[in-house]
Amino acid sequence: MGVFSCGIGHRVWLELVGKFPEEDGYTRVLRRQAEQTLRDSRMVAVCHYNSMAEEDVATLGHYLRRHNIHLKFVLNEVIRPVLAQSKYRNLLPLFVSRNVLLVSPEAPAREMLRVLKGVPQVTLLGACIDDTILSRQGVENFARLPSLEASQGQTVAALSLPSSQTSSLLQRGP
Repeated sequence: MGVFSCGIGHRVWLELVGKFPEEDGYTRVLRRQAEQTLRDSRMVAVCHYNSMAEEDVATLGHYLRRHNIHLKFVLNEVIRPVLAQSKYRNLLPLFVSRNVLLVSPEAPAREMLRVLKGVPQVTLLGACIDDTILSRQGVENFARLPSLEASQGQTVAALSLPSSQTSSLLQRGP
């Protein structure tokens, strides 16, 4: 047994039934691991993967891990049924060729894009960040947003400015 290549007939079977007719223990373990990975991640990015030298893959993984992003190679036959039964089901159309997942318990989109810019063999297709599905352009826009802490600081500063101006005007007197 083992994971077999998914022909058109098997894809139809997958979409209708949600699982393959021949499922061995190893495939179930891989699916459970995929489910756990998706459950533990705030950011799940789907990338198209072209062949790379092993050293380049190791280097890419190292640079991503610096930002707490993990590189996961997945077989479409394993991940598609998991996605079909999860909140990530709208990512299914992205899984038609050789894919790799970039997952993180945080949402370091800016760092991910910076690393991927130097790796033309890995092309970002889309992502789900904080339960929001984004295209590549959406991820780029998300990465440009200021951090939550910076936004909160700006809001507090903007809200406290009028009250401090009022206080200084009242202290000056008539």
